[in-house]
Amino acid sequence: MCGQCLGKKKPFEEGFYGFYYEKRLRDAIHSFKFSGRKDVGKCLIHLVRTKMDTFSWRFDCIVPVPVTEKRLKVRGFNQSFIIAEEISGITGKPVYHAVLQKTKETQDQYTLTKDERKRNIKGAFSLRREDAIKGKRVLLIDDLYTTGQTAREASRTLAKGKAKTVLFFALARTP
Repeated sequence: MCGQCLGKKKPFEEGFYGFYYEKRLRDAIHSFKFSGRKDVGKCLIHLVRTKMDTFSWRFDCIVPVPVTEKRLKVRGFNQSFIIAEEISGITGKPVYHAVLQKTKETQDQYTLTKDERKRNIKGAFSLRREDAIKGKRVLLIDDLYTTGQTAREASRTLAKGKAKTVLFFALARTP
């Protein structure tokens, strides 16, 4: 977690990331996310395998940040689901795909300022199956952490389902 984030109130207990989102890593993530290179995303997760080992005992299940049906049709896949599946393969923890859903179409977060991102993502998620996470320690997964607005909003939604704790993992974060 970065120093800037330490002082902010957040609905997730702690955040982890694999890489800084810069230079070649940025290019790799773009090819994964926007060019359909799922193999690149899978490879990147395996490069952070040892980092996973340091906190995998702290969660019971994995919940990927969902995309809307419209976005899924355009992109053809949800990169957070792929990351979650790879982490599941490493840790042996189950992925709960059907717990969280994105019910609101939003603009791409990367095109917006911090304040615009907060307004854009507010109320975007809902729970499909509260019972699945009640009392569980959840690892929320996304591909990228920039201002943390998506992580905060998704974590708040998971907290409504009475998750015991929510940890957050992003493949990369902005420096």
